Amino acid sequence: MSPREIPGVLLAGSPSTSVRGVCNHTRKPIDGSVLVVEALGPELYDAIIASSAVICSRGGRTGHMQSLCRTRGIPVLRVAPSDLGGLVGHVTVRTDRESVVLGEAESSGRSPESSVVAPGDLSSICVVIADAKDIQSLNALTPRVEQVDCYFIREEFVCLSAGLSPLDSLRAGADEAERYGTAVASELCSLAKELLPGQRLVMRLLDLRSDDAAQITTGVEVDHEPNPELGLHGARGLLQEHHYPQAFQALRAHVRERLGPESARVSFAVPFINDQDEFLRLRLHLGLPEDMPLSVFVETPAAVHSAAEFCAAGASELFVGTKDLTQFYLAADRGNHLVAPSYQTRHPAVMAGLRQAVESGSSTGTPVHVFALGVDLDFYVQHLPTDRFMMCTAELRQLAQETNSR
Repeated sequence: MSPREIPGVLLAGSPSTSVRGVCNHTRKPIDGSVLVVEALGPELYDAIIASSAVICSRGGRTGHMQSLCRTRGIPVLRVAPSDLGGLVGHVTVRTDRESVVLGEAESSGRSPESSVVAPGDLSSICVVIADAKDIQSLNALTPRVEQVDCYFIREEFVCLSAGLSPLDSLRAGADEAERYGTAVASELCSLAKELLPGQRLVMRLLDLRSDDAAQITTGVEVDHEPNPELGLHGARGLLQEHHYPQAFQALRAHVRERLGPESARVSFAVPFINDQDEFLRLRLHLGLPEDMPLSVFVETPAAVHSAAEFCAAGASELFVGTKDLTQFYLAADRGNHLVAPSYQTRHPAVMAGLRQAVESGSSTGTPVHVFALGVDLDFYVQHLPTDRFMMCTAELRQLAQETNSR
């Protein structure tokens, strides 16, 4: 009997054109398996990072957990819901054909398309990571990618890798909040110890949407929101968390104690923020001294239009979150495959917003890094007035390998 091939849509690619493994429907981590689930969520973190590939029936290309997979080079394929149940035994995820094959699959002779841009064409690369392994793998490349001067991690990913539940800790009182901050700091110190000279680490502060929080919170009730993407998270959420300042102060104190002078290589970015007023209120809420740098993650149209004000208010750096910015400019949910044709990372409105953010930083001498999916990098380099970008670990590793093989 010839193998059966099920078509799908590739949500996250891989350096390999085919990945083979045994289907895992348990939602538990099984090393090297192909995780099969309806949708990806933070509660599946351990199962995801143990997998060689993921097959789901819901979600878009730039969902949070899809981004985790892209960072680790784990391919994600979306198939029709009716096909999930039939995925058993050994299967092969074909990234080149955007399909999954049941039974023996022929090897592919086609390689992924190469980028024209090489790391050497950029002046600065900020790499989005999930854990210390990502730093180790990139710093071990030969020859070294000298343009990598910054690593960027979300506080939520630090929590997931360490088994922490942020809201349970933050809402259990000041003492638990401080213990939480110290635990996060310990993880950051472990990451910082992997840095090479001239490299730094930036942590994006907690940005936990209510739907994701509900999956990993057990001790407190999480309010239901009809539209979590536009709900109480990011800067507005941090302003409402009464004990987050104690957690953040404990975090900073532990980092200073553990790293000493090297603690200056660890900094922080404000997520999901709209304007200068929120930026200044959050600094006050966190009790930050005037000389402590704080960067801003630009990912809403309001933040684009406030970019110059952020710089004037003392933002040390701007990071442009293209994935969220695209969905808000185009009113196309990044996690909803039904509106995928409307989600266009090169749309003229998106490009205008990216350009405005870059130019606002340039006019004040504030560094600006623009996040680029691998498929967009050539286009962005050609059409944006910057050579400072953010990239996922696996995509940068592939770019470096392609460059070395030319």
